[in-house]
Amino acid sequence: AAAFGVRQVLQVNARAAGPRLGRDVQLAIKGSKSGDWSVDDDGVVTSGGFALAEGEYALVTQVSEAGADEHRAVSMLPGGGFVLLDTEVTPELAAEGLARDVVRAVQQARRAAGLDVTDRIALRLAGDDAVREALQQHRDLLAKEVLAASLELGPLDGEAGTTTVGDGRAVAVSLSRA
Repeated sequence: AAAFGVRQVLQVNARAAGPRLGRDVQLAIKGSKSGDWSVDDDGVVTSGGFALAEGEYALVTQVSEAGADEHRAVSMLPGGGFVLLDTEVTPELAAEGLARDVVRAVQQARRAAGLDVTDRIALRLAGDDAVREALQQHRDLLAKEVLAASLELGPLDGEAGTTTVGDGRAVAVSLSRA
């Protein structure tokens, strides 16, 4: 977790630990700040060489900006836990997202053409090289989702009625009942 800027720190409660530890509470505080603290297998917290009792300390999970990048999202949970998400969009994920956007566009074209949701269709899609490559990678998913009996992929040659999919890419959808 440290590589992602998430770390756990010990905070000694001087008011709670002071009456029991006396001046040694300062050594426990110093230990917590310098990293000289630990939690053993039984859950006993030791700081600066002194065992701390329940209520004399708090273990806190902190998220720092060290190690942060644009592909990380961290959410703190009640009780000190956290959820770390890798938000990087790989080329594979981008291609799948584009294909799913095309499924949406085809379903809208199907509705606009007055076809039933159960009608099998002959489908022609036109787009630039990146669009065609993404659709070819996910050809089976696309055909299954839209009930395409046939699927033709071609270049975008000034077709009217293009729709935007993915990251601002144009695709033209032509369909008919199969």
